[in-house]
Amino acid sequence: MHAFCEWLSNTPLSMVIQNAFWVIPTVQTIHIASIAIVMSSIIMLDMRLLGVSARGRTVESVAARFLPWVWGALVVLLLSGSLLIIGEPARELLSQVFWLKMTLLIGALLLTFGIQRGSRGAAALWERHRAVAALVAVASLLLWMGILAAGRWIAYVEHG
Repeated sequence: MHAFCEWLSNTPLSMVIQNAFWVIPTVQTIHIASIAIVMSSIIMLDMRLLGVSARGRTVESVAARFLPWVWGALVVLLLSGSLLIIGEPARELLSQVFWLKMTLLIGALLLTFGIQRGSRGAAALWERHRAVAALVAVASLLLWMGILAAGRWIAYVEHG
C-alpha cells in the first residue's frame, strides 16, 4: 500500500491537488456540506422510525422524501472523498481509522438500502413492529455517527 500511495501522490492530478492552495479547502467544504445533507436526512428518517417526529406521516413517505437526498449527497461524497484521497493518499489509505470509516460506511449503506426497500409499500409494517423500527433507527444513527467520528479522527491519528 505504501508503494501505491507513493505512486498516487506523484500523479499529475495529485500534484495539482497538493499544490493549488484552494483545492483541498474547496473540496473539504463540498465534502462537509454533503455530510450535512446526508446526516440531516438520515436523522429525519431515523427520528420517524423512532416515532419521535413526523408521526402523521408514514415511514414510506418520509423515506421517499429524504433518501433521494442521501443517495445524491453520497455521490458527491464519493467524488469529493476520492479527490481528497488522491491529494493525500498516505494520510487516508494508510490510516486504520480511514478503513474503519469505510467499514462503517458499508454497514450504514446496507442498512439504509434495507430501510428503503423495507419501506416501499409497507407503511403498516414499521408501525406493527415498533421495536424493530427503533432498533434499526438506533443502529443507523450509531453507524452514521461512527462514520462522522472516524472521519474526524483521520486527521489526528498517526498513519503508516
